[in-house]
Amino acid sequence: MTNILVGDLHEQFGDIDIYLFDQLLRGRIAAGMRVLDMGCGAGRNLVHLLRSGFEVFGVDADPAAIRSVQSLASRLAPQLPSDNFRVAPVEADTFPEAFADVVISSAVLHFARDDAEFTAMLRGTWRVLRPGGLFFCRLASSIGMEQQVRPIAGRRHRLPDGSDRYLVDAELLTALTQEMGGRLLDPLKTTVVQDQRCMTTWVVRKNRLS
Repeated sequence: MTNILVGDLHEQFGDIDIYLFDQLLRGRIAAGMRVLDMGCGAGRNLVHLLRSGFEVFGVDADPAAIRSVQSLASRLAPQLPSDNFRVAPVEADTFPEAFADVVISSAVLHFARDDAEFTAMLRGTWRVLRPGGLFFCRLASSIGMEQQVRPIAGRRHRLPDGSDRYLVDAELLTALTQEMGGRLLDPLKTTVVQDQRCMTTWVVRKNRLS
């Protein structure tokens, strides 16, 4: 019985990020919303949304990833146009400004090479979110591992697991939230994986126009 249940859950939700699943459970991502995954990869976070009839869109710089997510969508939501999923860097995508009710950025921004690229990627992601919309972001940080990461240049660091990442911290994310015109919906939440790496969840509501 347990194996059947687990299989059913995986079929319905795929390999969704557990913190994105939390946003679904809390009703912040609801039927009728337009969802854009910026850096969607092969669509690991889109399975449930496609199955449930959401208006889903995706951007990724990797053509193979877009082909994969288009194939996934053709099976789970054949009514969606293939053009909903586009090959482009997140800092230069072709979707209009204030396009989506929900924008997902999962394990994308920490691949920035430097401050300029990080800022461009974040601005490109933020601009497609409508006022009042939800920004869900997961990215690598130094929070809780300040002494274990080794600076390379600027905010680029070598992690104990051997990878190089652009690392944010709580001060930067708090400042960016205010500068962009948003407010934190949840406290910043960071998962430290056995002193090897850490990921922070950053959930922001974009302020409505006054």
